[in-house]
Amino acid sequence: MEIKYSRVSSQGQNLDRQGKSDYADTCSGSIPLNSRPQGGKMLAKVAKGEISAIRVHSIDRLGRNTLDILQTIESLTSQGVNVISEKEGLQTLVDGKPNPIAKMMLGILSTLAEFERDQIRERQREGIEKAKAKGVYKTNGGRDAENISDFLNKEKNSKCLLELKRGESIRRAASLAGVSASTAQKIKRLAGV
Repeated sequence: MEIKYSRVSSQGQNLDRQGKSDYADTCSGSIPLNSRPQGGKMLAKVAKGEISAIRVHSIDRLGRNTLDILQTIESLTSQGVNVISEKEGLQTLVDGKPNPIAKMMLGILSTLAEFERDQIRERQREGIEKAKAKGVYKTNGGRDAENISDFLNKEKNSKCLLELKRGESIRRAASLAGVSASTAQKIKRLAGV
């Protein structure tokens, strides 16, 4: 069965431009596919052999980290799943065999996606510094404000998110991950679990 996967970074973004999707996440591209709510469900079906092809609008919907994207695609391809990127016109499998041209292009495209993410962060940092210089930047208790992705990717928070996705209660997930119940609630709210 062929399915469509989509991802946007924030609630304000529109999934419509990526077309009708079977699975769609609203989260940072830096969160690994298997740690995303819908991405995890999709990969569970892949593991059961229920999905033969995954269509994405563009390769950066799978992630923004080169290594993560390549490992995800390698894992899917090794399970016989054809990853089809509409924007780039790539397929990882042709007649059931790995496509060497797609592999080369994916390496280049995932590197560019990571570069773009780094550029966005740099522009964001520059904007924050300018806002601080003008005295208009609000901080969190005197500390620099933390973005959602960095918060969710902290080791204990990431473990808590995993436990929440496994169906654990907020208190149980907090206990297993070594975080407070209020932090677990925040993780649940931000990740949309």
